[in-house]
Amino acid sequence: MDNSTTGGIEFISRRLLIIVGIIMIVLGLIGNLLNIFVFTIWSRPRQRINHTLFNNRTTNSSIYLLISSLVNLIIIGYPFTTRILFDGYQYHVTRNAVIPLCKLRYYSLHTFNTISLTCVCMATFDRYLISSRNVRLRHMSTTRQGTKCVIFMIVLLNLLHGIPIAIYYDVSEDGQCYVTSRTYLYYYRYTFQIILHGILPVTFFSLFGILISKQMKEMKVRKVRNKSMNVDKQLLRMLLLISITIVLSSVSYSCENIYYLIFVDSDRQQTGWVLFAHNICSLLFYTNSVGSFYIYSISTRNFRCQVRKLFRWRTNGHHTQNYRMKTVTSAN
Repeated sequence: MDNSTTGGIEFISRRLLIIVGIIMIVLGLIGNLLNIFVFTIWSRPRQRINHTLFNNRTTNSSIYLLISSLVNLIIIGYPFTTRILFDGYQYHVTRNAVIPLCKLRYYSLHTFNTISLTCVCMATFDRYLISSRNVRLRHMSTTRQGTKCVIFMIVLLNLLHGIPIAIYYDVSEDGQCYVTSRTYLYYYRYTFQIILHGILPVTFFSLFGILISKQMKEMKVRKVRNKSMNVDKQLLRMLLLISITIVLSSVSYSCENIYYLIFVDSDRQQTGWVLFAHNICSLLFYTNSVGSFYIYSISTRNFRCQVRKLFRWRTNGHHTQNYRMKTVTSAN
């Protein structure tokens, strides 16, 4: 392949990353802010939400998804934005910027992405238990206090586990971030990049995707028309779709890293098509963090209703304020 063709492919891949990436950042920030609004309401204690059936049956899963949305907001605002800066605008890290752009960036990326994936895993597992026809499985679902303890342990363990990333990441002479310890590099590549972000998510969500599909078929066969059954079906559909999204993003990310392991220090890593594939995989990697709100909206009617309430509340509040101002003006 001649240099002009390679240069053209590289130009297109960088433009694609910049344009699509910026659109994804905007949509992701808006979507996760709305996620936080909805799941904050759904995760409130029962006595504060008038014992509505839907909220009573979604509290645990909503707490997990609330934490996932919070960390997704960080992932989009920091690691994703800097990824576009590095690969799109070809920014080279200087020695003075090694802490925010190498150490903290990769620490936050892997730590918060693992927290997000784990919280979605727990939300899926909890919803599967609650929706099961087996009484023993339903009783395995944790209480609200137990859910908070699980989340605390998830966050704490991941924060501690990621500390070596901040220690061993540094900047090279050509402005690229890299791991200085060769021993830790092997652990980092196999544990973080392939196992935690690839094999485990793909295995878990593939398995529970099948189990959730079976549960939904059983509900359809039973055709029990009540609110609790509709709630379960909506939530299972929502978690099934997000599971498929995570599997797709994890598979692409793992395949890319396996390729780099096979052709390490090879000239094949430097071709224009490799850069193009790398940028596509980078965009796919962030689809879970960016697209969760839109998946929830498409799959869950109650979620859409809750979002509409937010805009109706703001509209009504604006009309009420204008009415009060007019009343005061008339009185004067």
